[in-house]
Parts: sequence; structure tokens; C-alpha cells
Amino acid sequence: MTVSDVQHARAAAFRALHRSGVFVLPNAWDAGSAVLIAAAGAAAIATTSAGVSWSLGRRDGQHLSRQEMTDAVARIAAAVDRPVSADIEGGYGGGPDAVAAAVRAVIDAGAVGVNLEDSSAPGSGLFDPGAQAARITAARAAAAQAGLPELVINARTDVFLFGIGAPAGRLADVIARSAAYAEAGADSLFVPGLLDLAALSELAGKVSLPVNAMAGPGAPSVAELGQAGVRRVSLGQSIAQAAYTLARKAAAEAVRAGSYDAISGADPFGDLNGAFPDR
Repeated sequence: MTVSDVQHARAAAFRALHRSGVFVLPNAWDAGSAVLIAAAGAAAIATTSAGVSWSLGRRDGQHLSRQEMTDAVARIAAAVDRPVSADIEGGYGGGPDAVAAAVRAVIDAGAVGVNLEDSSAPGSGLFDPGAQAARITAARAAAAQAGLPELVINARTDVFLFGIGAPAGRLADVIARSAAYAEAGADSLFVPGLLDLAALSELAGKVSLPVNAMAGPGAPSVAELGQAGVRRVSLGQSIAQAAYTLARKAAAEAVRAGSYDAISGADPFGDLNGAFPDR
């Protein structure tokens, strides 16, 4: 595997975004959505496992194969001129070797970051901190072996998303996990399901890793999240969710009512078509 100078430069640029202030990381699910997100001015792009899964006609929740996700990442990374971070879900296998294989695959596909969950599978609880730390260590070693030691590893913990443990103890659990994950080689901490500004502020003040929050409709603004100490704001499945919701509503309206109001606000064909390159 040979990592290009361009990929090294994108990795360095992505790493630099985490050092100060707050940045938005919109999530793409295919090359087309990535091109439009880049055209909107995003400095970097992440993938969304939900969007990729839906684009393949199946539900989210670790139902993709490593190859299916890698193929999507390759198309996205080839379509844009900025850093791409790959959502590799739970690593496509429980052991460190599976995580290492996933990391090598997405680096080869052009990614400069990964998002790795500590969920073993939906409804099956979380890996204990030691086991997840070993998986992160394997990811870091795999990145170095692949020639991209600067890969940004976003350690996702689903303590709040899945309501693990008593509510009063969840923040302490996340703080303890962050320490273990940082020691193992993680570069940032992703806590989906946590949007309380006071709790985020406390978390950001007690962990060494930059904090990533997942936002969407009803969430605090990017500015408010930044004031709470959050460095990275991703949108998760929200953009894909809105797009697929519109597809369903527009089709249902045309089939059942014979009208087209749901799609009346679309960009003109020429404007949208012109946002894509000729290649």
C-alpha cells in the first residue's frame, strides 16, 4: 500500500482542524452527496453508515460488509479534494485484527480518518474499556503499517446514545473511557446522544481529547456547541435522512394525490447539474 503525498496533506489538514475552535463535519453517503457537501464549503467530509446502508437498500446497524463500506469510501474520496473520514462502525468484527483490516482498507480507499464505535452490535451492549482500547491500539498500529500514522481516529462511545448504565453515572463512564481510548491512540472523542451544553462543557474540561458532538434539528447551534468546548460537530445521518424522507414523501404524493408539491423547492436542474464535474 502506497500513501500519496496528497493523502498525507489531507490527513495533516484534517488533524489541524481539531486543534482549535469548532468545525462542522457533514456526512456523505455517496460520491454525489460528497460533491455537494464540498461545494457548500465543508473543510472535511465524513461518511455515514446509515446513509450508505440506505443507499444499498438495507437498514443501518452494522449490516454492511467491510468491502461495501470500503467501496463507498473509495468513491467519496475520489470525488472530492478534501479530507474524508470513514465511518467503519464497529470495525466489521469484534477483535483487533478485524479493526486493523478495516483501517487498512479505508486508508487504501483514500480516507484520512476513521470513526470507530465501542458498540459490539445494536442491542448487545458496549465493549468494556479495555477491550475497546485494544481495538483502538490495533487501529493505530494498522495506520502506521499502512503508511499513514497521522490517521485521525475518532473514538465513538455509545454510552449516552444507548442509555448505558444509570443516568447519573454516564458522564463519569464516558470520561473514564476517554482516558483509556486516548492512551490507546485515539485522537478525538465522539459522544452521540449527548447534547446538553452543561454536560458537554464539563466533559470537554475533563478529557484530553477534542470532543465531537452529533447535531441535527433541535440541537444547540454550532456556535453554542463551540462555546461549550466542542471542537467537532458532525451531522450523522441527518442529511441522508432528510433526502430519503423527501424521496418517500414526493413519491407518495405523486402516486396517491397526483401532485408534486413536495419537490417544488428543488434547485433548478441546470444549477444542480452544474455543481458536478464533467468526469
